[in-house]
Amino acid sequence: MKKNLMIAATATMVLALSGCKQKEVKTVKVGLLHSLTGTMAMSETPVRDSELMAIKEINEAGGVLGHKIEVVEEDGESDPATFSIKARKLITEDKVSTVFGCWTSASRKAVKPVFEEFFNLLWYPVQYEGMEASPNIMYMGASPNQQVVPAVDYCAEHFGKKFYLVGSDYIFPRTANKIIKAQLAQLKGECAGEIYVPMGHEDFGPIVNDIKREKPDVILNTLNGDSNLYFFKQLSEVGITSEKIPVMSFSISEEEVSKIGIEHLKNQYVAWNYYETTATDCNEKFVANYKTEYGNERVTGDPIEAGYIAVYMWAAACEKAKSFEVEAVRMASKGLSFTAPEGTVTIDGSNQHLYKQVRIGKINEKGLIDEIWATPGAIKPDPYLSTYEWARGL
Repeated sequence: MKKNLMIAATATMVLALSGCKQKEVKTVKVGLLHSLTGTMAMSETPVRDSELMAIKEINEAGGVLGHKIEVVEEDGESDPATFSIKARKLITEDKVSTVFGCWTSASRKAVKPVFEEFFNLLWYPVQYEGMEASPNIMYMGASPNQQVVPAVDYCAEHFGKKFYLVGSDYIFPRTANKIIKAQLAQLKGECAGEIYVPMGHEDFGPIVNDIKREKPDVILNTLNGDSNLYFFKQLSEVGITSEKIPVMSFSISEEEVSKIGIEHLKNQYVAWNYYETTATDCNEKFVANYKTEYGNERVTGDPIEAGYIAVYMWAAACEKAKSFEVEAVRMASKGLSFTAPEGTVTIDGSNQHLYKQVRIGKINEKGLIDEIWATPGAIKPDPYLSTYEWARGL
């Protein structure tokens, strides 16, 4: 009798363990690679947050191809060399299916050969200088014809053609300013100054004094990270306001405004493809969900929204391909559209950039950005500016 009971108990245990195995949740690993420390943490951490929110939403809706998304996260530490090391780890050790990450072009350039060597896929969420189209990168931010070029035209028409260029000393600002100077020459304008500072730079006194001397019509700002805080504070201290010399910025979104302070940024200008105030039904829901997830004091912004787009477009490409395999996903992404908070975006199959609407914004007294000009619809990405005669040879 005792022996029979033991056999029955053992059989029950085996069945129970078998049942647990049958209910085991299948997962697919993805990597998140952003600067959570260092000078770029101010900008990149919120992008990471939006990607996590998208992953949570997708998992709650059933996951991707019956798999729950499992996150493996690494800190790029605001250092391109660290980004490269962490990208290699995510791909070779953690065996992630794809990676969402980077901000600066220096970090993207650092990881690009890693993704190409191991044929993985990076979903990059930030506007950039163009002149690139890697098969192993999906470009979710603006190419130069969707941000820099229309912003220059807007400034020349509304402020004047004497430009002063201030940027961080790395790839995006230098290439963007090369584009700006070529465009300015075509517009018969003048470049009154071109200054670069190291990432994390704090002392803008000499530059601010030079701006006062030169009296440009507009400053074009390609600073990144917390250098913006010191630059705008020191402009304010000498009385350079948007009414006297406006600044058009390419890397300041709502999140940076909240950190820099509205007292230094009110009525200044930015060029992006999305703002928290963008009037779409999808955006209203996105903003509400983001604030519910992270707090009412939090704001959205263009790179935050682009990071969110990236996760959903990867999931949609996997579903379309019926696979997590990189090449199948890459091919399935061609021509793929998504109803995003900014409006409908579509991946251009020839260069893996998005069709995006261009929006010029003005920072209001609440720290949000009001759209003051926009293209009628989404613009085809032209990362090499091949459709502009003045850009030949860049």
